[in-house]
Amino acid sequence: MHNIYHKRQKFKIAFFVVSLLLVSAFLYVSDKLVQDLSKEELNKMEIWAEATRLAASDTNTDLGLILKILQSNSSIPVIIVDEDEKVMGSANLASKDSLFLDKKYRDFKEMGNMIEIPIDEQTMQYLYYDDSVLLKYLALFPYVQLGVMIFFLLISYIALMNSKRAEQNQVWVGLSKETAHQLGTPISSLMAWVEVLKMNDIDKELLADMEKDVTRLSVIAERFSKIGSSPELVSSDISQVVKSAAEYMRRRASSKVKFETEIAQITEPVKMCVPLMEWVIENLCKNAIDAMSGAGTLKVELMQEEDMCYIDITDTGKGIARKNFNTVFRPGYTTKERGWGLGLALVKRIVEEYHGGRVYVKESELGKGTTFRVELHTL
Repeated sequence: MHNIYHKRQKFKIAFFVVSLLLVSAFLYVSDKLVQDLSKEELNKMEIWAEATRLAASDTNTDLGLILKILQSNSSIPVIIVDEDEKVMGSANLASKDSLFLDKKYRDFKEMGNMIEIPIDEQTMQYLYYDDSVLLKYLALFPYVQLGVMIFFLLISYIALMNSKRAEQNQVWVGLSKETAHQLGTPISSLMAWVEVLKMNDIDKELLADMEKDVTRLSVIAERFSKIGSSPELVSSDISQVVKSAAEYMRRRASSKVKFETEIAQITEPVKMCVPLMEWVIENLCKNAIDAMSGAGTLKVELMQEEDMCYIDITDTGKGIARKNFNTVFRPGYTTKERGWGLGLALVKRIVEEYHGGRVYVKESELGKGTTFRVELHTL
């Protein structure tokens, strides 16, 4: 299967997996650093608690060393309470107010960071502490950095997609104009030869068929020239356009394809480029015939509701999975052995970018068929 879209999807999935692995590794390392710093702070608090116990007991321990240990804590918020939950002391807190300390004590107690301080056999104190500002920042930093990275990646992705879309448009325009230009010379030559043959004793039916084919080539060249630039939209009879395109496809399709048409007479005109809109109908009909493998029923409907007209193309083909309702319009997506997957992408471009309408899969059921709908505004 020649499917550019699937290759692009595989690349996107690979890119996503690699990005996910990198982000996971980044968060793992950051979390490991936070855990190590948390253990270090716990060790400091255990030493600080022991120094507090020695300072409160009657020992001959060097008070200068104890005081140095107690003063060494300049970042970890601490509250010490007795057995009656009365605050005995605190460190590194913004206020010494009793109400403030009581509230902080309840907060610290809820966190569960507690160390027992046995002063003597009858007296027990409890040390509660919070994470230092550094530890909190370190725990938060990976997510802030990750958010910034995602933001810039998103901006970069949008810029890249816009740049790529602009580049694709330039290629599309250039290719379309060049195709129309290249077709122009041989078509003009063929038209001249048809006129020469008319002046000779040539079978009229053969000449008529030849002239139809040359005219068809002229229409194709005109379509390419119009899609290569912003086409001029004129008020036209959408009923006649749909009828003409459906009739053309009926003549070109196999006898195994049964055509049904319900084309209402639209009272208001639609501003459109007729050659391109005929191309839309033909592409949708051709796509439907391919979906039915050249045998089945194809129904073309045109209806109007207030200031909108709707064109429904329904087939009895293999159907489309719901997850692919939007995917089918992307360039390169195809389920055929041969084909570039540009037909429906071209339809979407003509309807939505040039005519300000909408085209989508109205409904589909696997094994039963699909309905494509084109919505256009009337004047």
